[in-house]
Amino acid sequence: MKQHIPPPALRKNAGAAAATGARLGWLDALRGFAALVVALHHFNVLRMLPFGGVIRQNFDLGVFGVMLFFIVSGYIIPASLERRGDVRAFWIGRIFRIYPALIVALAASIVMLPAGDGSTSLLRTGDNPASLVANGLMLQDLLGVRNGMNVTWTLCYEMVFYFLVTALFTRGLHRHSGVIAVAFAGAALAIGTTLAPQLLLRELGSVRLLLMIVTPVFLLGLWGVLSGNRKLTGAGALLLGGLGLVLLTLNSRAVSFETLLIPATMFAGTAVHRVQHGRLRRAPALLACGFVVAAGVLVGWLYNRNGVQVHTWTSGWKAFSFSYLAAWVLFGLGFLLRNRRFPKVLTWLGAISFSLYLLHFPLLRTLGPLLGVPPMPSSTLGKFAWTGIFLAVLLAASHVMYRLVELPAQRLGRRVQRAAERRRPSTPSTPSVPAAPATAAAPAAPATAASGPAVILVPRQPDGADRGPASVPAQGGPHSASR
Repeated sequence: MKQHIPPPALRKNAGAAAATGARLGWLDALRGFAALVVALHHFNVLRMLPFGGVIRQNFDLGVFGVMLFFIVSGYIIPASLERRGDVRAFWIGRIFRIYPALIVALAASIVMLPAGDGSTSLLRTGDNPASLVANGLMLQDLLGVRNGMNVTWTLCYEMVFYFLVTALFTRGLHRHSGVIAVAFAGAALAIGTTLAPQLLLRELGSVRLLLMIVTPVFLLGLWGVLSGNRKLTGAGALLLGGLGLVLLTLNSRAVSFETLLIPATMFAGTAVHRVQHGRLRRAPALLACGFVVAAGVLVGWLYNRNGVQVHTWTSGWKAFSFSYLAAWVLFGLGFLLRNRRFPKVLTWLGAISFSLYLLHFPLLRTLGPLLGVPPMPSSTLGKFAWTGIFLAVLLAASHVMYRLVELPAQRLGRRVQRAAERRRPSTPSTPSVPAAPATAAAPAAPATAASGPAVILVPRQPDGADRGPASVPAQGGPHSASR
């Protein structure tokens, strides 16, 4: 029987694909684990453990999961833009990656949850036009508008990161991610809690007035980056970058040190990717990342006390600082193991992580009353049964949404990209951009780590959600995946 031996080129390509899959597997594993941790945080799993109260005093699962997401997002998202070298393709990919799943999840949560449930606020705020516009821009947490779904606050910071990365890329400044990370971390340390939240909104005195200013700027900037024209792309990117920076620094709902720590963390993740691929010198990059990690620990110790922890939805500085440090430790461990193959269940969990993140809270608030929770089951068997049912339904629903919504939307996005390129070929968005190595993540591949918003989060209590000890927890603030 003849044995078919593929040509050397095919064997080489197959080997490269396998290597890339293994390399991306560690990112998928981290994303999947982070999403599961956030879901268990809102599930209030610590309440079921014998020493859960002690753990909660010193460690916050929400901060840990959210910050791990932000690190992973910072690592891979700029790489996907630079690998393409095409701002329009990047933005089309991001739009079709995020919005379809988000719209389906919002619609499902509105149908599943009663009007009095504070974890879903879209069309339930008393000012529905403002709610629709702000959540449609995915900037609601920076505009003084309640999140359509409590967990979507993290997507606001993801969106601002896209703004900043695009602006830097079009100006040829994207290689300075280490310096940028240090600048944001230094600002977090220096400013602390000095700036009051939502300064712009306080000055303008009206959400609608703020929206009337922000919406045209956003749409004009988006039109520019989608135009395919180099000059318009650069102008649009600058508009979006400036808008993101202003909203981030002057109108966040979170305390300043936490708000500024998020982009510092994401750009530090970018620096890791750069040094890995030889685009940053190792010593400066390691110093930058070390400074960001130290700043994250220090801001918790310096500022997350004396009542401030109420605004970060943590128990104190230890919970904030230790959780932030742990996110970096786990990321570092994954990075060291990046060339190893990870179990398929972990990479699958990473693939469905965005759907899992969006669906876990509405499912929790729907299943709980159906099964008589709260109160929490008191017996060990009851706790295991409740946890098992929740996880089984969540994982099944997330897989279905991934297969029926996310994957088709990504394929549609790729068709839109090709159609846009045929109709109006894009010009290079920045001069002399070094191409990313072929082993960099491919954001369009559905099962890879680059296929979704790696951020999903820092916990924040859902707007208007009940907080009683007998209720199913609705945590989320700048520190719980549901800000």
